[in-house]
Amino acid sequence: MTSYQAILLNNGETLPIIGMGTYSGENDRETTEKAIRTALKMGYRHFDTAKIYGSEPAVGNAIRRAISEGVVEREDIHITSKLWSSDHNDPISALHQTLQRLGMEYVDLYLVHWPVSLKPWVDYPIPREEDFETLDMENTWSGMERCLEMGLCRSIGLSNFSSTKIEHLLDFACVTPAVNQVEMHPMWRQRKLRALCGDYGIHVSAYSPLGGPGNAWGTTAVVNHPIIQSIALKHNATPAQVALGWGLSQGSSVIVKSFNPRRMKENIGALDLTLDDWDLLEIEKMEERKIMRAEYLANDTTSPYKTIEELWDDEI
Repeated sequence: MTSYQAILLNNGETLPIIGMGTYSGENDRETTEKAIRTALKMGYRHFDTAKIYGSEPAVGNAIRRAISEGVVEREDIHITSKLWSSDHNDPISALHQTLQRLGMEYVDLYLVHWPVSLKPWVDYPIPREEDFETLDMENTWSGMERCLEMGLCRSIGLSNFSSTKIEHLLDFACVTPAVNQVEMHPMWRQRKLRALCGDYGIHVSAYSPLGGPGNAWGTTAVVNHPIIQSIALKHNATPAQVALGWGLSQGSSVIVKSFNPRRMKENIGALDLTLDDWDLLEIEKMEERKIMRAEYLANDTTSPYKTIEELWDDEI
């Protein structure tokens, strides 16, 4: 079975329900390209990148090579990239640069990475206090809408936006976001956000659907949780498959990051798992804890958010 299984977005475009994340601390181009080529052979068709990941050239190279070899056609592939926080003043130029790095004519989905604006030279993920600029989300979203009109992307959306921030954006948006990509897993279930997004037809896509165990800020608490382990045993599945199966059962797509071929195969195997009502009720009993808190985006002086509670509007 392959990740060709896709959901329909609010604009008629489709999104394969399992995506491959390409963020890597090492950001080794050759390793990333090799992993993407392996993923394509396994049936992955959705690849998630971003300017700040530094993986756009590797993603583009691997996919263009697969297209030229007749392995896939561009129409079969979904590429997501993201507007970095230092590019809020000009999303069109930023997306042109992304397309240049990818060697593509368009991306399928372009997301605002964070509800934060940084000075133009900030090309590192953790900003300093003096790096923040005033956020003008109305101007940013207008630029995103122009990207769509120009055919540079097929859909536009958000990442790391709270319910309150989405409602604020909808006050002035001409185009409703197609997607909000956020942290979501059995220990951070995003009930309130999913309900609001559902009301507006915004698809919720889950990053770190396993709790981000391979990331510096991540944890193995999700896959090691006794409830997840017990459900895995019952279904003769792995804990990772159960965690991913939970995300899929909620109608979300999941972005999984592993360059290990065995784990990549295991992750896509989640498509063959169906959790029953008892499993879902058990998962509802799990304690909740947001893992990616982004404390570095809040400060007393220059950030629009004095606390992380303001950044996440208390959804934390």
